[in-house]
Amino acid sequence: MTPPQRRVLLVTHASRRDAQELSAAVATRLLASGIGVCAPSADLEGNTPLAAVTGVGCVDETRSDLDCELVCVLGGDGTILRGAELSRGSGAPLLGVNLGHVGFLAEAEREDLDATVERICARDYTVEERMTLDVLARVDGHEVFSSWALNEATVEKASRERMLELTVEIDGRPLSTWGCDGIVMATPTGSTAYAFSAGGPVVWPDVEALLLVPISAHALFSRPVVVGPQSHLAVQLLPQAEAGAVLWCDGRRAVGLPPGAQVEVTRSSQPVRLARLSQGVFTDRLVEKFDLPVHGWRGAARRQRGDEEEPAR
Repeated sequence: MTPPQRRVLLVTHASRRDAQELSAAVATRLLASGIGVCAPSADLEGNTPLAAVTGVGCVDETRSDLDCELVCVLGGDGTILRGAELSRGSGAPLLGVNLGHVGFLAEAEREDLDATVERICARDYTVEERMTLDVLARVDGHEVFSSWALNEATVEKASRERMLELTVEIDGRPLSTWGCDGIVMATPTGSTAYAFSAGGPVVWPDVEALLLVPISAHALFSRPVVVGPQSHLAVQLLPQAEAGAVLWCDGRRAVGLPPGAQVEVTRSSQPVRLARLSQGVFTDRLVEKFDLPVHGWRGAARRQRGDEEEPAR
């Protein structure tokens, strides 16, 4: 009996010609290695380099049965989040190649592309799971929106000139009422995204926790809060307030909310699976992505020679 053909889904930044050209090169190499290649229908529309590669199949983005062993994304974090929408629930891990700026979700850089394709062909990668959020919005007790997020769910003011008035609830008990520009409810993966920009803590990806970070809150107590993974977060827009809000999930899926609406956020039972090419520690990723100054650090050399001296401060 002939084993089923291996297949990889390629997801590419839609408006970047260089990304499309690199995607076409990756598809050509995978097909030459006997690995099937498919792409979302939107990536094959028009005169794109990927669409010109013979043998590339088309996938409906609305379907969950991808039947792929891997989702390979070429782009920045926004494109990788799009790939996460496709891969979540399919069982296929997501491997991001960074063509953007920071690329915290990416596992490889543009210059590593040749080696990355070889690792894909050899199935030489490990898989880790990242927790996600279930997000629900209600108006007058009726569900009006249901979605999920890998990075964060945010409630933001709908108009620049009006401040939001909202009450935050944790595990069924009120924490505080704030006048603010919004609030971020994030995963550890999202701690280096919007939550980081809003002043939240950096949380290691293997920590199981939920983050709650107010945005420009006018209050004496407006500190970021980190709670357990089973906690239930809720945000209620004050009914008497005049300002409406917008609920965003990963900056990709949104719904408008009137005063009195409530947003509920909990840990999802369905994670996103990420393909890893190295076992490097998260500290090194932070140093690389943020270009942190670590010059003069001699910890490894000191341990190798058994020197117990305190480092100079």
